[in-house]
Amino acid sequence: MPSDELTQPAGPETDPLLMLANGDIEIVGRMPWSSNATFLVTLRDGETEARAIYKPGKGERPLWDFPNGLFRREAAAYELSHALGFDVVPPTIVRQDGPMGAGSLQWFIEADFKEHYFSLHERGPDYDDQFRTMALFDLIANNTDRKSGHCLLDANGRIWGIDNGLCFAEEFKLRTVIWEFGDEPIAENLLAPVRRLVQTVPLPMATLLSDDEIVAMLERAEAVVEDPTFPVDHSGRRYPWPLI
Repeated sequence: MPSDELTQPAGPETDPLLMLANGDIEIVGRMPWSSNATFLVTLRDGETEARAIYKPGKGERPLWDFPNGLFRREAAAYELSHALGFDVVPPTIVRQDGPMGAGSLQWFIEADFKEHYFSLHERGPDYDDQFRTMALFDLIANNTDRKSGHCLLDANGRIWGIDNGLCFAEEFKLRTVIWEFGDEPIAENLLAPVRRLVQTVPLPMATLLSDDEIVAMLERAEAVVEDPTFPVDHSGRRYPWPLI
């Protein structure tokens, strides 16, 4: 049985990606309020324990505008975030041998779950730079579901973006709650990695997405390079539902 005092290992001796890839998976329970099957799991590798979020492909509800296999998009979102150096998505991989079959496995973020985008933004500008980074990531990834509650604040003051399965559609359909930076110029430290992305697509992404989805992502990145400003929602309709 899992320990009641289970904590994530920390420090340089623990590699989240190796733990995700090699740890034995034990389901603790189903996460509430998730539209698809989403499970909190314990990972064990020897005497080391950690928590992760497991989303099996078998637990996905069919969608008319996305093909099956949203869990691959979860992993692709991590690969894009990592390739850009933004690191706004927790380490995420695809595991073929999950308890319910193939699915995504994402490092669990110990967060204050009372906090979300709206509550953090209302505090003032302290988190604005992190949210600018997330807004640019969502623009390139074409995130159609950046709810306020998908922004988690960890104990170190770092903001993470979770639930990234509805990304990378070929058709531009960005839906997000982060619109406060519209028309602002994108800072050079954020723009430089986008230029590099246009030149070289990360190989792991190419294995997780279709060729057309990769092409569409590159077109979005090129558009950012050509016009380095944050977008504006003139329609007022590019919000997810529910907002939180």
